[in-house]
Amino acid sequence: MSGSLNITSATVDPALLDLPWNLPLDTWPDSVIAALPKGISRHLVRFVHLSGYVIAIKETSSELARREYEMLRTLQKLDVPCVDPVAVITNRTDDEGNELDSVLVTRHLKFSLPYRALYSQTLRPDTATRTVDALAVLLVRLHMIGFFWGDVSLSNTLFRRDAGSFAAYLVDAETGQLYNGLSNGQRENDLEIARINIAGELLDLAAGGRLDEEVDPVEVSNGIVAAYRTLWIELTGSESFSSSERWRINERVERLNELGFDIEELAIKTDDTGSQVRIQPKVVDAGHHQRRLLRLTGLDAQENQARRLLNDLDSYTATFNKQGEDEEMVAHEWLAKVFEPVIRAIPRELKGRLEPAEVFHQLLDHRWYLSQNENRDVPLAEAVSSYIDTVLRHRRDEATVIAPATGTITLPVDIIAEDDWRAKV
Repeated sequence: MSGSLNITSATVDPALLDLPWNLPLDTWPDSVIAALPKGISRHLVRFVHLSGYVIAIKETSSELARREYEMLRTLQKLDVPCVDPVAVITNRTDDEGNELDSVLVTRHLKFSLPYRALYSQTLRPDTATRTVDALAVLLVRLHMIGFFWGDVSLSNTLFRRDAGSFAAYLVDAETGQLYNGLSNGQRENDLEIARINIAGELLDLAAGGRLDEEVDPVEVSNGIVAAYRTLWIELTGSESFSSSERWRINERVERLNELGFDIEELAIKTDDTGSQVRIQPKVVDAGHHQRRLLRLTGLDAQENQARRLLNDLDSYTATFNKQGEDEEMVAHEWLAKVFEPVIRAIPRELKGRLEPAEVFHQLLDHRWYLSQNENRDVPLAEAVSSYIDTVLRHRRDEATVIAPATGTITLPVDIIAEDDWRAKV
């Protein structure tokens, strides 16, 4: 009965009490169920409408539900990409007083896709590679804070499109453990788990005829190991070079920034003769471009999206010769004159197709292709109109995650008033 429920939550949504907790999750009525694609899970998971958004409900034991809830909250505080924990609900009983499983409630990550929803017919080679690369970046971030996942897989990850790539989010933290630091053996164990699980998941797709014939499941699964090791060395490894090559310090910093990481501290040492310099990043964090964009504009975007938007902001700054002006003031002007008019131009019925930062990124791509094909500079207003009519209207809605086609997306936006500076470039 609902009166006997025990709800653990930082902020309880009263609407939770209106859900049919006296019924086993697999018998909940269609009126509350949200029809979204799901990944493979060892537990029963259902998506449910709640107060204008969607939650994921997973039946499990009370001990595991509480543990995972606390782990997800901890990972959020450490700024790790993961789903948002909403509540743990225990003491569930049916109308006859029989005990029902406890549940973990998480908020559905808007615009996210399970890996099985990243394709319409077959998973293409480039999509397979990009998802594995995104998972490698997530795994490095987890290992750097001392988190041992224990069940690394595509199924336990959600993906959001990020300017032609993907950003990975941890979904299932049930097996995870947080330590002060991980040994090489622990990291290698997680890598081996990832390699085996990913190979199995892709072989399963292949058996169902849902994998491109050019994709080798074993080769792709080995790819996460290679991608992980490259990134790990770049972030934590040291390098030595001649003191006459000190430009390599800046080069190292720029490489890390391009990977989406900021350097908060560098250890730089010279040998006794002063002829050799040794550098090693001491503290690194992800989201260099994300944080700059958020600081300048208040826009919260994925890393690649943020880089693309910042490039457009820099182009705006150069076009109007505003390099010497206050950076935040110029960013505010760009936001008001360029970004926001584009987003406002999206017809109401199309606003769920992609998140705003991805729409803007795809619009820039669309405009570039139009200009190349027509051998002229296409004004922004014209590109926006074409973008909406030829691309966005034909896309599926990713806000509610209904298996879109794979590959880079190009989206339309509604036509906007002629923008003076865009008309000049």
